[in-house]
Amino acid sequence: MNSIQISILISTKNRCEDLLFTLQKIKPLLNEKVKCVVYDDGSTDTTTEKIRNMFPDVQLKRNETSKGYLYCRNTMLNETQADYAISLDDDAHFLVDNPINLLVNYFEENPRCGLIAARILWTKNKVEFSNSNEEVQTVKSFVGCGHVWRMKAWKTIPNYPEWFEFYGEESFASLQLFKNKWEVHYLPSFLVQHRVDLKERAKNKAQFVFRLRRSLRADWYNYLLFFPLGKALKCICYSIWMQFKTKITRGNLKIIYPIILAVFDLAIAFPKLIKHRNTLTLKEYNKYIKLNEAKVYWKPEK
Repeated sequence: MNSIQISILISTKNRCEDLLFTLQKIKPLLNEKVKCVVYDDGSTDTTTEKIRNMFPDVQLKRNETSKGYLYCRNTMLNETQADYAISLDDDAHFLVDNPINLLVNYFEENPRCGLIAARILWTKNKVEFSNSNEEVQTVKSFVGCGHVWRMKAWKTIPNYPEWFEFYGEESFASLQLFKNKWEVHYLPSFLVQHRVDLKERAKNKAQFVFRLRRSLRADWYNYLLFFPLGKALKCICYSIWMQFKTKITRGNLKIIYPIILAVFDLAIAFPKLIKHRNTLTLKEYNKYIKLNEAKVYWKPEK
């Protein structure tokens, strides 16, 4: 690892306490070869001041007015001179000893791996490292809160589409990697804790509408961008049908509103989606759909 450079990239906005906790966790990893960049996307709390005072070794970037987290992620990835870049949410931290050596060694042993997806534990509870019986897998996509880029691979694909706003950019990037003969590997030995209470999030009605709308439309966007047109339209129709079949017919009527909003979003974005299509060939499509699904949630065995 003599000449290898690593960057830990974090985008944040108005979550000062979460961020400070994360920075305290990763502080022992930082040295002349391992740097941390924090991009403050227009926070109105004390984020900028506290980072400057408490973590002077962290490189701080700031937007005076918010430009969106995808803008921040694109900027950090395009500006870093590192060989590998760890993308970490401001409310996430590592639950593994020596994560830097683990990641570098894996990349060096797997030259077609363009991105490492973490095993992610979603909880606010204090936990220690937990082993897993899972095996390394090549997967369709990854989770934004904890993953690692081989920068050589990032430079072969377009930026994250900022007009996605939220959700779907990871699948977009993964499909671009697939088109360029790179692989996304799920590495279960790389464990990250995402300090989020999923049950608490589900109770928030506004968040429910927002997240369902964005998640549905993000899938539909990617279908139209990458899948053969007939396959894309079939997948969109199937997605809507499954929402009706599994939820609406069982009395869950609150999902109707976000579905309507997502359909409206799709109609507005349709010309842009057609313009930027990067379609998989039928052979590529058949290979892609056989990959394992993204590993989003992990729970320790009881």
